[in-house]
Amino acid sequence: MLVDKFGRRINYLRLAVTDRCNLRCFYCMPEQGLDWLSRKELMSYEEMLHISSVLVKAGIEKVRITGGEPFVRKGFMSFLTDLSKLNGLQQLTLTTNGVLTAPFVPDLKRIGVTSVNLSLDTLDRDRFFAITRRDELPRVMEALEALLQYGIEVKINAVVMEGKNTDDILPLVELTKDMPVSVRFIEEMPFNGGGAHHTKLAWDHVQIMHTIKDKYPGIHKLPDPPYSTSYNYQVPGHKGSVGVIAAYTRSFCGSCNRIRLTPQGELKTCLYGNAVVNVKDLMRAGSDEQELVTALQSAISQKERDGWEAEKSVSNLTVLNASMATIGG
Repeated sequence: MLVDKFGRRINYLRLAVTDRCNLRCFYCMPEQGLDWLSRKELMSYEEMLHISSVLVKAGIEKVRITGGEPFVRKGFMSFLTDLSKLNGLQQLTLTTNGVLTAPFVPDLKRIGVTSVNLSLDTLDRDRFFAITRRDELPRVMEALEALLQYGIEVKINAVVMEGKNTDDILPLVELTKDMPVSVRFIEEMPFNGGGAHHTKLAWDHVQIMHTIKDKYPGIHKLPDPPYSTSYNYQVPGHKGSVGVIAAYTRSFCGSCNRIRLTPQGELKTCLYGNAVVNVKDLMRAGSDEQELVTALQSAISQKERDGWEAEKSVSNLTVLNASMATIGG
């Protein structure tokens, strides 16, 4: 079992399979000028499968695949199929922008992917283009329909950005009227690859909920699942639910049960902190399974209490200047 110094059990791995993406969301990365990782710098699928196997044996129960955008990496579905067969893995999920997802939905269902987080910041085609710099909203909506058709749980992740998509908050809530989806509004975070930082976040979780409650005064609180990063609600009579993730405020960090592996094999015990060990380098240096577990447990034991503490431990602004695509979402 993997446990940090605060006694928190670590059983959730977020595994980023690529830093590349087919969108250029302005809050995640610059439109141009990103230096993509070379193939040599990336973990191979074999390496990712091996370290996932080691981690599952050590106590990881849930794996979420992230990116970049996972489906842009060649051979992704074959890797995902192999990953789904790991003994002891209880839950396999993924996060996608939905552009390339629809044709693979039957296979996702077949191999047992239980939940998909769909990044969708707006239902307006012009605003979608303005945010992502790509005209791909129809294909994302096609993916949403396919996921629901095949009975895969869908969580829609919408980053709320002042002056960009606050007019979409209520239309997105309205989606939950007829669709069994969880629409989750996320505070904008500073990882945009360009070094921009908020001095004050106008649309924090309080303001987001205030806007929703003005329209839906009967919305009520739902019990939050263990380790939930979202505070969850439901409008009476709606099939789906609404959540708010205080990603910038970081009010949910105390119950964190997750670790992250970047595409180049860096283990991060907190999104806001530095990488603490590179498992790709350890594997390529010949570390056996026990040596990997020892290194992982040693790193996890130093996990900070929360994102604020992790941020203080960062000696420079490299992390906060990073693109979300390079650190696994």
